[in-house]
Amino acid sequence: MRVPLSWLREYVDLPATETGRDVQAKLISAGLEVETVEPLGADLKGPLVVGQVLTIEELTEFKKPIRFCTVAVGTANGTGEPQEIVCGARNFAVGDKVVVVLPGAVLPGNFAIAARKTYGKTSHGMICSGDELGMGDDGSGGIIVLPPEVEVGTDAIELLQLVDEVLDIAVTPDRGYALSMRGVARETAIAYGLPLRDPALLDVPAPNAFGYPVQVSDPMGCDRFTARTVTGLDPDAHSPIWLRRRLQKAGMRPISLAVDITNYVMLELGQPLHAYDRSRVQGTIGVRRAEQGEKLTTLDGVKRTLNAEDLVITDDRGPIGLAGVMGGANTEIDDTEGTTTEVVVEAAHFDAISIARTARRHKLASEASKRFERGVDPQAASAAAQRTVDLLVLLAGGTADAGVTEVIAPSAPHSITIPANHPDKVAGVDYGRETVVRRLQQVGCDVYGQDELIVTVPSWRPDLTDPNDLAEEVIRLEGYENLPSTLPKPPAGLGLTDRQRLHRRVGRALAGAGYVESPNYPFMGEQVLDQFGLAADDPNRKVVKLVNPLSDEEPALRTTLLPGLLQALRRNDGRGSHDLALFETGLVFHPRAELRIAGRLPVDRRPTDEEIASLTAALPVQPRHAAVVLAGAREQAGWWGKGRPADWADAIEAARVLAREAGTELLVRSGQYGPWHPGRCAELSVVVDGTRRVVGHAGELHPRVLKALGLPARTCAMELDLDALEEASSGHPKGPKISTFPVATQDVALVVDKAVPHTDVEAALREGAGELLESIRLFDEYESEQLGGDRKSLAYALRFRADDRTLTVDEASAARDAAVALATERTGAVLRGA
Repeated sequence: MRVPLSWLREYVDLPATETGRDVQAKLISAGLEVETVEPLGADLKGPLVVGQVLTIEELTEFKKPIRFCTVAVGTANGTGEPQEIVCGARNFAVGDKVVVVLPGAVLPGNFAIAARKTYGKTSHGMICSGDELGMGDDGSGGIIVLPPEVEVGTDAIELLQLVDEVLDIAVTPDRGYALSMRGVARETAIAYGLPLRDPALLDVPAPNAFGYPVQVSDPMGCDRFTARTVTGLDPDAHSPIWLRRRLQKAGMRPISLAVDITNYVMLELGQPLHAYDRSRVQGTIGVRRAEQGEKLTTLDGVKRTLNAEDLVITDDRGPIGLAGVMGGANTEIDDTEGTTTEVVVEAAHFDAISIARTARRHKLASEASKRFERGVDPQAASAAAQRTVDLLVLLAGGTADAGVTEVIAPSAPHSITIPANHPDKVAGVDYGRETVVRRLQQVGCDVYGQDELIVTVPSWRPDLTDPNDLAEEVIRLEGYENLPSTLPKPPAGLGLTDRQRLHRRVGRALAGAGYVESPNYPFMGEQVLDQFGLAADDPNRKVVKLVNPLSDEEPALRTTLLPGLLQALRRNDGRGSHDLALFETGLVFHPRAELRIAGRLPVDRRPTDEEIASLTAALPVQPRHAAVVLAGAREQAGWWGKGRPADWADAIEAARVLAREAGTELLVRSGQYGPWHPGRCAELSVVVDGTRRVVGHAGELHPRVLKALGLPARTCAMELDLDALEEASSGHPKGPKISTFPVATQDVALVVDKAVPHTDVEAALREGAGELLESIRLFDEYESEQLGGDRKSLAYALRFRADDRTLTVDEASAARDAAVALATERTGAVLRGA
């Protein structure tokens, strides 16, 4: 919001010595983000006067049209004689009043003016355009032509209000009232402790049955609609200089009188308006939701296909405007032919969320939508319509119709109950009740009560909804700089939870194993699940979809970490980094069987355990997963050796690393799932309460998946459920016992069917060996015709050790025999060579 200081002074009697920088400091202290103060005309020096063109001689001997003019400037040149000026512009004629800069003057940009010879003539000055004077775009694109009533010789610096200061305010989404001179003036008046001349305090006639007919079919989307009619407008009337200059300083381009007036009132009061050419509106003006697929050509000339959620303004033909965003071209006021003599003025209040979504849906941000989506004062609609009517009557010679239309949906003012000392508790400062009441009244609140205050918030502050909002108003107006600097005293906590500790240990372990963490957004598109080859009934296909996703291509929350990790791997591989080992730990999301609506937690107190539990029950199930992806070389080649590529075993080892950090025994067996290669996929499981539970998979990805996702050949991956690992763990990992007694090693080779997994054999050996077993390792797998075509030999090294003694050969052999006996019983294993 650009705020000219000269305009601001109309509503607040600021001291004459106050500069824009002074006002900026005050407003920043009050909480507004005043980014810059732009001095206008600071380097401008006269003489700059009004002149009248007396003669024009066309110089045709040059490549471009040049005119040699004589211009009357009164006594401004000291002689009273006409000034001779060479000019290349052609948008003025003999008799026009123009702006003339005389020799000795300095224009913006330190451009000094002197008499000079050009095109065979001597030019004593310049006839000026708006750009040359730093006025910005005035819509003419050429020389400034002034109204005929302006006196020759008048000082143009004062006439065109060229010297001013403009405050540029970055308005945050919660302070929509600051997108108006009225709102900024109120903040300025509070900051200086001065009275405010509220421009919205106008005498407004009561609604009657003679106004233009209006039908509001959606009172939730439009709770207030005011319509006023003005007839007998002079089609040749133009915006006066003061109106055009204020629009230009505020960053808007003058267009036509009727449009300029609606823009001016919007800047003044914050209420967007729209003026319809009455002769082009057919029948009753209506407000409703659009029908899916309806068409509307907006004022920018774009034909738009409407959505069923769009709020539209209609007449008997159909849509004539996108409510709160932009009007339609079929009822546009014609400023080129000058044929509009009757207008219908619309001042309405629309639902902020509806307007925001429509503006984003059509990628059509406008000055009106910017204000509606931040919150507009609904009580200001009637005053804005009246102000527009008054200006049309004053500047365009129109006549205001007696009819006044107002459609209002019943609503009650919003009240908040707040303890009088609540701002004191929030800020840690003893303000006292009187200060709290005074500050709340300054922002427009009605306050009643003693120790418990009942505060009715003003209609122009829809952002004030909770006690903490009111506390913020008191604190900011008292000055953030006055808050004491104190160190917080947090209560003693219980430290990290077991889940948090495991999460950190896992991250450190994977980083230590050579993986690089690659956090990704928790969004995905469902098409990636097709590329993964998941079955139609796979639980990971049940996704939670976002109502307002950041990207239409990824509208769902992820059910697996792999899509984001594989996308990161592909991106890095495409940019020349081919040896990759990435990991991520994060939440995945699964919908609950029963859909619940989340309640809103209070902000004035700590939520109860029941409220937190109710909110948690409405959220998706969010287990924490860990995943890794690998491609290229796992060990680089060099003088130390040949190196080797990453393979499925590395992915499985990453899972074992995580299991060790969780203090859990991980069971690994051959599996088949989704994106993994069916012959190179390991199923990862743990035992929870005596039941085997699958917690993830690891191995090499399927070539079909690699091709679909554009991944390097032989890419490997692993993903498992960290929460399930924690549930299966026996508590915090325990350090190994160190014994000073020697180890006893026993090797055993067992022949089993090929279908028997190695993990089953190892588990049986481990359990049968008992507590003397220190470790077990598979060191050989052997197949031959002598064993049989469906048999294999598995050789294990068993290490036995006691804490308190040296084991005898008989003790070690007995433990080995017990292990073999249990393996034989469970898996049908036979000692090789027996």
